[in-house]
Amino acid sequence: MLDVPKSADKSYADGKILQSVAEGVGTVTFNNPDKRNAMSLDMWEGLGAALIELRDDPEVRVVILTGAGDKAFMSGADISQFEKNRHNAQASEEYGKRSDAQRALLADYPKPTIACIRGFCLGGGMQIAMLADIRIAAENSQFGIPAAKLGIAYGYEGLNHLVSLVGPSWARLLLYTGMRIDSAEALRIGLVDRVVPDTELWNATSDIARTISGNAPLAIQAAKITIAQVLKDPDKRDMKAIKAIGTACMDSDDFREGRRAFMDKRKPRFTGR
Repeated sequence: MLDVPKSADKSYADGKILQSVAEGVGTVTFNNPDKRNAMSLDMWEGLGAALIELRDDPEVRVVILTGAGDKAFMSGADISQFEKNRHNAQASEEYGKRSDAQRALLADYPKPTIACIRGFCLGGGMQIAMLADIRIAAENSQFGIPAAKLGIAYGYEGLNHLVSLVGPSWARLLLYTGMRIDSAEALRIGLVDRVVPDTELWNATSDIARTISGNAPLAIQAAKITIAQVLKDPDKRDMKAIKAIGTACMDSDDFREGRRAFMDKRKPRFTGR
């Protein structure tokens, strides 16, 4: 079994979204294992509530997204809700507005995010994983987008992220066929960043998260802001934002603490100020 946090500080969506915090690391767990963590609309909204709380908690410096059980990170949308919530274009548009708000929240999240992926990562699960800053996968993971097998269109934002990670040819192959690929293939094409043995997934992800949590928050924020601007078209880049966060870093207590710690040959104690 995947060694995720045994208890939650808070829960949302009738317990299908769990949230916990430890050592500066927030964890959000998709907790619908009977359906391989398929996302209902209530779960999307619960995810948003959990992310907002962790975003606004000054003690949290990085957020891990993971799935409960050992079968799936997230197997996509809960298809049993399609007849009620996505049975035609108008209903799908309303569903999309409510779930898109949570994806937009994650896309613009100010803190580093890590997707800890084991088992199935399909459809909407791929969207969530691709929105994370870093993707760590277990060897048993499987990835795919079955939109063509369901007769639905995979949205622009999801495809934009997919193309940016794997390129247009692999995006076409995945979308046209609805095929699944294993974690080794996902690593080879750039869909995930690291693959580890199944039993080591949580510890490997936690180690990365704790390392990030121990670094200077403003410096990490600067990296996140700058990389996001690099990915934009040149005429849409916010160079003022890059300059502002750079100035904030150089004027920060953390920069002074980093220098002193280096000279004193000790571990720095960063405060994010």
